[in-house]
Amino acid sequence: MGCAISGLVPKQVEEVMDDVPTVHLTDEHREIIKATWKVIQENIAKVGIIMFVGLFETHPECKNVFFLFRDVEDLERLRNNKELQTHGLRIMHFIEKSVARLNQMEQLDQLILDLGKSHYRYNSPPKYYVYVGTEFIRAVQPILKDNWTPEVEEAWKTLFLYITSIMKQGYLEEEKNQRNAMANTSRERPEKRLNVI
Repeated sequence: MGCAISGLVPKQVEEVMDDVPTVHLTDEHREIIKATWKVIQENIAKVGIIMFVGLFETHPECKNVFFLFRDVEDLERLRNNKELQTHGLRIMHFIEKSVARLNQMEQLDQLILDLGKSHYRYNSPPKYYVYVGTEFIRAVQPILKDNWTPEVEEAWKTLFLYITSIMKQGYLEEEKNQRNAMANTSRERPEKRLNVI
């Protein structure tokens, strides 16, 4: 990575950081997202469930991150799983907050960065983040029906790429902070000495 601390960052973290794209939301993207969100919002709980069931169908390895429903194999039971419904709503409320902050980019960036940091603590690595955006888009296409256009698809894809890139940064920041904290803790521990009398 070329900085003084790059030797401290494990190789796989460097590779992920190199993989973090720079994404820009245009004014047109923002307007499209806000306009279509109004329709999506009416179906918020439904989209959350469809999104996660789709995620687990297409990427079953993602279930390993979710200890509350990792052992639920039957998709119908998964659709009715209260924890999954709650988590789906939590994700949809995060998207709602993101849409509300589209004209306040500093606040939006901080919201996403904090989410990435919390995902480090949940042991949910960045490789899974992009899948959520893909499944969200699949879930909302039938809801938007004729309002789903290539421009709408591009706007939502761009938003999720934006979210994913900043979440990765937050995840890597938290990983580095935890590593540094562990290193500092081990340096600060005084050696135990045996006092022989």
